[in-house]
Amino acid sequence: MTKNIYSAFTKKLFGVKYERVGRTLLICLTVFWGLHISELQIKIAPFILYLMTSTFTASVMWQALSSTDNAEYLKNMLMLPFDGAQFTFAYIGALGSYTLLTKTSMLWAVVFAVCSWNAAQIWSSLLCAINAILLTSIIYSMKKYRIAGFIWSVGIVTTFVLFHNQLLILSLLFANALFSVIYLNFSDGYCFYRQAVPTKQFRGHHHASVGRYFFRYLMAHKNYLINSVAMCCVACVLPFIFQKTESSFALPIGFAVLSLNTPLCILISCDPALEQAVRFLPKQKQHFCIPYCIFIFAFNIFHDAIFISSWQIQAGGLTLDSVIIALFFALQSAICSVLLEWFRPIRNWKIESDLWHHPRKYIVPVTMLLLAGAIGILPGLITVLAILLILEIAVLVIYCRRHV
Repeated sequence: MTKNIYSAFTKKLFGVKYERVGRTLLICLTVFWGLHISELQIKIAPFILYLMTSTFTASVMWQALSSTDNAEYLKNMLMLPFDGAQFTFAYIGALGSYTLLTKTSMLWAVVFAVCSWNAAQIWSSLLCAINAILLTSIIYSMKKYRIAGFIWSVGIVTTFVLFHNQLLILSLLFANALFSVIYLNFSDGYCFYRQAVPTKQFRGHHHASVGRYFFRYLMAHKNYLINSVAMCCVACVLPFIFQKTESSFALPIGFAVLSLNTPLCILISCDPALEQAVRFLPKQKQHFCIPYCIFIFAFNIFHDAIFISSWQIQAGGLTLDSVIIALFFALQSAICSVLLEWFRPIRNWKIESDLWHHPRKYIVPVTMLLLAGAIGILPGLITVLAILLILEIAVLVIYCRRHV
């Protein structure tokens, strides 16, 4: 029974013939070998390695458990007769396998290619990943009592910080995994099912509004805002990281980094029904793409404003050119993200986590980084950027006056 349930979930995640596993492992091997022969070496402390593995695996596992598409599949599976503990371990095992083989393996391929390691660190990293999967599943299943699970995880991290003995860490990880298994043995599949919350009805509107749709969508998917909160934290920290770098290079690079806001840039890819609807609208490019661009631009400029304020507090010396570059990068990254979504939406994904970690998300930030390097080398480009910025803002203002 457990094997059948596990097989049903894994075939959905990896494909009928598990073809995705082989493809992912081939990519990992290619990435590992390419970085290894480049002889790039970075010193990574064991604690940082374990923390990276745990946090990354836990975040991917949480996304998999929270997946709307996965919830519908889980709902159908729960209609069948099943044993509570067997169903739990089959479900967690399938999502855990997906997390380890398709996401955490990529992180390990990069990390182990650029740092020195030993067998104990590999085993500890594997145990950290398994603990992250189990502990995330427990916290997710607790629902109203998740605060207890978070305290539990904080306690484990604190122990890692205080004690650096490798044998002690391995023993603690093994004991925690065993305790997690015992706890999950008393759960069933229903504690992982998230019932869809009915959409609130807003009255008093007599015409459609794309902006209102975005607002409702974010209110229904609050986890999409987590990345925006993280970007705000990054914006506060970046000036400290770039404190020894000239502002002519550091500021454009910071604006490029802050354009990495994946959840807001995949709204078409993650909702095929929305894509089908908007492509049938008359003048859909103007009525949907321009408001979508303004929507992303608003978030980008908010993050850039925090970055500029933090820079002024920590380093100072901001000029009008810095403001122009911030506006241009915020608007240009929004335009590029919308164009990617419109002309090259991501298809054939299994769960939302595939969208959040798709390699396509790096196209816009990398392009912005290249532009940031060009600005640092050729300061005269700022004049060209100012002219382009004025033209693009003029188009947006004209649209807003006609449709708002």
